[in-house]
Amino acid sequence: MLPQCLRRHRKSSAIKLTAIVLAGGKSGRMGKDKALIPIEGMPLIGRICNIAKSCSDRVYVVTSWPERYREIIPNDCHLIPEVPIAGESQPSGPLVGFVQGLVHVESDWVLLLACDLPQLRADVLQDWVVKLTAVQREAIALLVQQEWGWEPLCGFYRRSCLPELTQFIQQGGRSFQQFLASQTVAELPLGNPEMLFNCNTPADLEELKREN
Repeated sequence: MLPQCLRRHRKSSAIKLTAIVLAGGKSGRMGKDKALIPIEGMPLIGRICNIAKSCSDRVYVVTSWPERYREIIPNDCHLIPEVPIAGESQPSGPLVGFVQGLVHVESDWVLLLACDLPQLRADVLQDWVVKLTAVQREAIALLVQQEWGWEPLCGFYRRSCLPELTQFIQQGGRSFQQFLASQTVAELPLGNPEMLFNCNTPADLEELKREN
């Protein structure tokens, strides 16, 4: 359960926002489903969904295994089965999963989150939401910039980028970085880099346990 102050904060925001949580990865490096790893007594995907709820008006979970998570995520979160695109036999990665969720969105802005962010903080996301009102009109996203590029799976996108994303995918594009390199993106400040820690391997999980 999130603190009551966080729930009140979201209700006071004038920004209409939808959240999309991506849970389509195979967790090959972890050796087990990352989304089910318990964090503070709750499966990680449930924790991410609760944080997303504190920042948004509606939450979608895009996954290849909807039945696996149906009893885990909050009842008011909505599952979207991730399906292979025409001509492919397997789901094609997070960019395609994002688009499959984005077609259901009605709000102008979308918060996109990976399901493997165990140190994600609701208060930081809520502070970021306030910044959406000041994003220049030509920017299609508001993201943290890392040394290696944009951080695509913890940030905000305009719904209006859907046609360009769809065209990019139809032309064979599958990389967030390649797509974002051709777009105007506004930069988010990141005061606490640990918030974007990805739990991808058993070593990452052990590190997380030591730090907490």
